[in-house]
Amino acid sequence: MEQLTLVLLPGMDGTGDMFAPFVSAVGATCKTLCVRYPGGVAMGYAELETLVRSMLPQRESYVVLGESFSGPIAAALSAAPPPGMVGGVLCCTFLRNPRPQLAVFSGMLRFAPLKAAPIGAMAAVLLGKYSTAALRTALRGALAQVSNATLRIRLQAVLDVDARASLAVAKVPVLYLQASQDYLMPANAATEVKASLPSTTVVSIEGPHLLLQACPAPAAAAIGNFMRSLTPGADAQARSTRQA
Repeated sequence: MEQLTLVLLPGMDGTGDMFAPFVSAVGATCKTLCVRYPGGVAMGYAELETLVRSMLPQRESYVVLGESFSGPIAAALSAAPPPGMVGGVLCCTFLRNPRPQLAVFSGMLRFAPLKAAPIGAMAAVLLGKYSTAALRTALRGALAQVSNATLRIRLQAVLDVDARASLAVAKVPVLYLQASQDYLMPANAATEVKASLPSTTVVSIEGPHLLLQACPAPAAAAIGNFMRSLTPGADAQARSTRQA
């Protein structure tokens, strides 16, 4: 059977640098391709989806993983999968603003010094008890590559997005990874995914919001099981089934 490639779409920082522990855990079980977003260019979800589509593999079968911020992009790709895409993974993510109460602060984003937040406070939310010096250093390094303006645009995109309709018409199998100790993503984010696409497989793993970074081995195992359940050409099969 042809080996599937796992395409990784990064979180809010967009650098992809923080995928390193996960890529190491995956090892030789599958090929990985990390998409990186420009750190100094303000792009919303529509522009980023166009960018991602231009960077996807051309001559192989693959699964797209959207981590946190990138979940809505993975959902959009699942609704209109390019040739070769046979599955989607949503990791610790959302289809619409996971914290609706924050929408009232939308007008203040232009003044928010997002990068000035103490790394310790950010690590407490994103990593909890799984925080280590190495992960905090990696987080600090990733954020250093992204401008405040870019972070503001991405956060505004999160407040405005609603990808439920996209996921509802997904044409490839979808896996949702939920972290049991995610202090950023509410538990109902997974419930909403399941409500939009009942066929979604939900797997809960003990860990924090930055699940792929803090708990790479169990995350890699769950994704590996999902990818082994897929076969090259499944995207075409799914489309023909829906069209029948």
